[in-house]
Amino acid sequence: MADHREWTSKGASLSDVTATKEYGVSRDFILKGIRAGKVQYREGAVWGNRYRKLLRRELEQYIAEELGADHLLWIKNQAELRKINKEMATLRKRLGELQARKSALENSVMKQWTTEPGDRPMRQERLAGER
Repeated sequence: MADHREWTSKGASLSDVTATKEYGVSRDFILKGIRAGKVQYREGAVWGNRYRKLLRRELEQYIAEELGADHLLWIKNQAELRKINKEMATLRKRLGELQARKSALENSVMKQWTTEPGDRPMRQERLAGER
């Protein structure tokens, strides 16, 4: 029997719906593991929608026993690859935003410094006079 910490620690448990998406197993497969006593669960409901909360460790162990350790490793690697690709896409988007902002700032600075000294803002005139 799992202790309370295992049920409440982040990432140690997941819902049956998340398990079907993350590990590619059916709800029937999960129910078979529950009935066999290999996977513990707790029932919950959010906005009237019922779900089963499972222990990730037990589910992974059950998947490895039933489908093989290679299958579990392949699934976990696929999930990590999806996560990395998503993070890279987010970083590419952010990099594009930063490059656009950098370009706008550089254009603004160049425009300010290419104008006549009398047309520059006060701060720039003071800097030029201090040299």
